[in-house]
Amino acid sequence: MNPTTPVMFPTVAHTTTPDCEPSQFILPDLINDCHYALRKNPHCYAVSRASDQWLIDVARLTGHELREYTEMDSGTFVAFLYPDADAFHLRVCCDFINWIFLIDDWMENGVVDAREARECCISAFRDPINFETEQLGAKMCKSFFSRFRETAGPGCTERFIHGSETFFAAVAKQSGCKSCLALIEFVAGIDLPDEVMSHPVVKSLECATTDHVAWNDDILSYNKEQSRGDEHWENIVAVLMHDRGLDLQGAMDYAGQMCKDAIRRFESNHAILPSWGEEVDSQMAIYVKGMQNWMIGSLHWHFESARYFGKDGHAVKHDRIVKLLPKRLL
Repeated sequence: MNPTTPVMFPTVAHTTTPDCEPSQFILPDLINDCHYALRKNPHCYAVSRASDQWLIDVARLTGHELREYTEMDSGTFVAFLYPDADAFHLRVCCDFINWIFLIDDWMENGVVDAREARECCISAFRDPINFETEQLGAKMCKSFFSRFRETAGPGCTERFIHGSETFFAAVAKQSGCKSCLALIEFVAGIDLPDEVMSHPVVKSLECATTDHVAWNDDILSYNKEQSRGDEHWENIVAVLMHDRGLDLQGAMDYAGQMCKDAIRRFESNHAILPSWGEEVDSQMAIYVKGMQNWMIGSLHWHFESARYFGKDGHAVKHDRIVKLLPKRLL
């Protein structure tokens, strides 16, 4: 098989739907399936505290809403994703991650008008200095993106903006990852040529990365999402149950195999990555390592954060058993 072509869905057992709702399920062995080294940026704590204060000063969060986002621990998230970044660059990444989680929740819950938020935020990305707005999401964009532009190269900047536009335009979880990949270049102080970044093998590496990150997120967020009654098409586990007639455990196993296949695709494409000369090759090696950091770092963070498992993250990480939450009454 050509490694740049999409992988076929795997075959798993558990193809019947049970007569009654299960009380628990077992997560796929996601940690052991992802063999990349996990490292943590030493600036994590200081940057996390500074970005928490930024949520108060710029996003004007207070009370329960502030506590929800600080307990999510975006500082640890970016510390896993960008372990070699200096404090300045890590802070920009942390503010961005806080923004993307917050604006996504605001739009989903109707706190802000999605179209207005998109137009204001994209305008802030295009001209963070001169664009004036009272929209809080766009003010956050102006804040972190004006700092981003201080060191980012033109190609990296355009890829970051394009990724942010994709985030607003798309519903797939992969859309939120594209700007984060541009941050790999940003924190490393590199700006890969457009002809390199548009190469099919590089695109396949990025696709495998974003698939792995999004599908892991779907697996680990499923319990919370089913409890609050999210639409089935928003989560790959629920899609597999609906479209393929799988029970919950079968869908979990299937999705876990999809994550393993995404890693295989990544490694297959990495093995055939072309050479563009010593300088570009060394920068591409940094970019590839950054994508590996993204896969392993985002996976471990889900168990560190309270976002999906509350205070039970470490226990779930150890035994992989998740007690099914009751569905909330509408």
